[in-house]
Amino acid sequence: MKEIIKISAFLQVLAVMGCTDLETTPRQSLTPEQALNNVFGYQAVANSMYNRAASFGYYGQTMMIAPEILADNLRLVANTGRYQGEEANGDRDHIDLWNGNVYGGINDANLIIDGIDDESVSGDEDLKSIIKGDAYFMRALFYFDLCRVYGYEPGKEVDGFNLGPILRLTPTLIASDADFRSRSTVGEVYQQIESDLQNAIALLPPVPIGSEGVYLANTGAAITLLARLYLYWGRMADAEAAATAAMNLLGLRSNGDGLVPSGQYVQSFSRAPHPESIFEIELRQVDWSSVDGVNNSLNSLTSNNDPAAQFIIGASNELMATYEDGDVRRDCWMETTREGIDGPVYASRKWTGYKGDFLENLPIIRAAELYLIRAEARYQTNPAGARADINALRSRRGLGAVDDLLSGQPLFNRIMLERRKEFALEGHRFFDLKRNGMNITKHSDFLEVPYTDYRVLSNIPLSQVQLNENLVQNPGY
Repeated sequence: MKEIIKISAFLQVLAVMGCTDLETTPRQSLTPEQALNNVFGYQAVANSMYNRAASFGYYGQTMMIAPEILADNLRLVANTGRYQGEEANGDRDHIDLWNGNVYGGINDANLIIDGIDDESVSGDEDLKSIIKGDAYFMRALFYFDLCRVYGYEPGKEVDGFNLGPILRLTPTLIASDADFRSRSTVGEVYQQIESDLQNAIALLPPVPIGSEGVYLANTGAAITLLARLYLYWGRMADAEAAATAAMNLLGLRSNGDGLVPSGQYVQSFSRAPHPESIFEIELRQVDWSSVDGVNNSLNSLTSNNDPAAQFIIGASNELMATYEDGDVRRDCWMETTREGIDGPVYASRKWTGYKGDFLENLPIIRAAELYLIRAEARYQTNPAGARADINALRSRRGLGAVDDLLSGQPLFNRIMLERRKEFALEGHRFFDLKRNGMNITKHSDFLEVPYTDYRVLSNIPLSQVQLNENLVQNPGY
C-alpha cells in the first residue's frame, strides 16, 4: 500500500510544472513527430531554456539580490516581509533553486543535446551546432548554480559532506522516463560542468564584447564561466589560463583597455547590451505581465527612481564605507531617505528600469570579472601579476594603483574588497565568502554566520526529501 501511495504521488508530481529535478517537458507540444522534426523546434526549446533563467525566482531577481543580503552588501529599508529571513539568515531562509525553473532548464538542455543531431531533424547544420552549444553552456550554468547553493566547494567541505545536486543528463519527457536518484557529489558535477563548457566552446561562435551577440551563449562566455568554475574548484593555474584565454579572445588588455571608462561606468548600466557584457539576459515587455515589473523587478525593489517603485532594499552602511574617494562605483548608489529609517539610505542606480515600466536587461557575466578571477588565481604565485590585474580594473574605476608591495593575505583581502564593490547587487558576495571557506559577514547588528554553520547551505524542499527516499537532506535541516 505504501508503494502504491508513493507511486501515485510520484506521478502527480510529474504531472505539474515546477516539479524540481523530475521536470517533464509537455509532450503534446514537443513530440518528435511534431515540434522536434526540424531545427526550429529545437530553437523553441532553447528559447524556453533561456526564459527560465530570466524568471524572478532565478536571475530575474533572486540570484542577484539574495546572495547580497545573505551577506553584508544589502539591507532592508522597508518591511514588506520580503527578504527579511535572508537578511537575518533564518533557518530555511536561503536561496531556493531546487525548482522547476532550474531543473526544467536542465531538461530543456538535455532534450536539445540528446536529439538535435538525429538524422531525422532537418535544418541548417551550423545552426544545429550553435543551439547544441547553447544547451551545453546553459546546462553548465544551471548545474554550477545548484552546486554553489546546495553544496560545498571541493576541498572546503564541512565534516566531509560533499553532496551536490541530482545529476540528470538525459531528457525526461514522460513519467516513464523519470526515476528517483541520489545526489551526485559536487566534484562529480563539476567534472560534468567542465565537460559541458569544453563542448560549448567547440560549438559556439565568438562575439564581440558588449554586442547583441552576448544575449546568447558564446565562446567568450563559455571560457569565462569555465574560469569561474576553476576558481571555485581551487584549480588556480587553470583559472588563470582560462581567464587569460577569454581576455585575449575578447580584446581585454592588461592596462584595462576594453573595460568601460570611469566616466561612463554608471551610465553603462542603463545601456543594452551593457558595454562590458559577455553574457546578458535580454528582457522584453512580452516576458512579463503588466504588474510583474512593479512587484518583482530589480529596479522596483532596489531603486526609487519611479514613484511607484517598492524600494525595499538598499546598500548597507558597511558597503558604503568601503568606497574610496573618486571610486565611480560609489555613484551607483544614490543617497536618499526612507520613512522609519534614521540617517541616509542608499538606492541603486545599477538597476534603473531604463527600458521603461521597470524593465531592463541583466548582465550576468561582465568583463571585469576576468581581471578579478585572474588576480585571485595569481595572488599566491604571481603577486605582481595579481596587482597588475587589480590596477587595470581600478584605473577604469577612477582609482590609482594599490601598494606595489601588497602580497599574501593583504593582497587576497584587496581582491575580495574589489569584488565586493565591483559586483554589488550582481549576486556574488555570499558566494565569494562561502567558496573561500570564510565566515559570512553581516551588516549592522546581525550576527556573523560561521562557515561551519548549517545555514551556509540551502535546504532541499521537504516535499522532495519525503518523495524521494534516496535524496539526502543537507546537514542541520
